[in-house]
Amino acid sequence: MTHQQFTASLSAPSPPQGLSPQLLALWWDAKGNWSQAHACVDDLETPAAMAVHAYLHRKEGVQWNADYWYRRAGKQYHRPTLEAEHQALLQAFLS
Repeated sequence: MTHQQFTASLSAPSPPQGLSPQLLALWWDAKGNWSQAHACVDDLETPAAMAVHAYLHRKEGVQWNADYWYRRAGKQYHRPTLEAEHQALLQAFLS
């Protein structure tokens, strides 16, 4: 899936089939459903899911929890703005 296809899919009421858990979480996040996004990655132990989990807690405003998940993810996805971070995550997972 390309970035353009992902963005176009946001006009649908439900996500496209076959998205990875982290892309599914980012899809729900882009739709404004934080709880559904969080549920997609909450119990996953992969670095990709943990990076999205960190982003979601940062967006929630709970920085200590976000920091915990950033450390667990072991990667530097954190960006100056939430939008930039969302885009960096998409770019990493759509590649």
